[in-house]
Amino acid sequence: MAHQTVPNQASQPTPARGRHASQTAMPIVQLRGVTKVYGGDEATRVIALDNVNVDIFEGQFTSIMGPSGSGKSTLLHALAGLDSVTSGVISVAGIEITSLGDKALTHFRRDNIGFVFQSFNLVPTIDAEANIKLPMRLAKRTVDATWMGQVVDALQLRERLHHKPHELSGGQQQRVAVARALVSRPAVLVADEPTGNLDSTSSAEVLTLLRDAADQLGQTVIMVTHDTNAAAIADRTLIVRDGKIVNDLAKPSVDKIAEVTR
Repeated sequence: MAHQTVPNQASQPTPARGRHASQTAMPIVQLRGVTKVYGGDEATRVIALDNVNVDIFEGQFTSIMGPSGSGKSTLLHALAGLDSVTSGVISVAGIEITSLGDKALTHFRRDNIGFVFQSFNLVPTIDAEANIKLPMRLAKRTVDATWMGQVVDALQLRERLHHKPHELSGGQQQRVAVARALVSRPAVLVADEPTGNLDSTSSAEVLTLLRDAADQLGQTVIMVTHDTNAAAIADRTLIVRDGKIVNDLAKPSVDKIAEVTR
């Protein structure tokens, strides 16, 4: 399938593979004219994002790839509300997050964004179940037992709920981290190099569970990765170079991703 080059236009709907995603999925994340500049003078100025326009659709699994320094992680952090932008508008779940103050943005992230990173950030002294529930309890919100049961079963954690992190494999710990991110029913699950610290077996396990989060739970997943095999499990892959989205691949194959990232 031929790739699409999208230098300055908002990307169009891409039919998703996920069983919960419809052919006319609505944008859950929208970026319009988003630019991020680091450095205040010409000598130190770095344009990390350069007038990015893109829609990301509800229920889809989107991967983001690009060389080191391309802006892919900046893009993820910006749409997740972790990093401010110099100009442009970002909307998530119908809320313009670029107009929110610090406190409102913190609350928005807590309620709408699930985070999965390379480091699992599990509390070592409590078991998997308590780790999964911890963010909800800190936010003084009630855990929906039915939904948590669905998440736990989808991620095959039922038999590991009363194990502490040191009693779990790397892949199982990452499962717990994903369950913790999902239990609040986020609008978007973002994953920044989630397999970066894992061996090949655990990496495959984590990628499968992210795929299952989209397929079985209808979750919108956005993942940054440097691995073409990881990127190819997504419904769509965005290729970032020099702060721009230069390719937008629907149902990407490993070969196609490799071709456009050479």
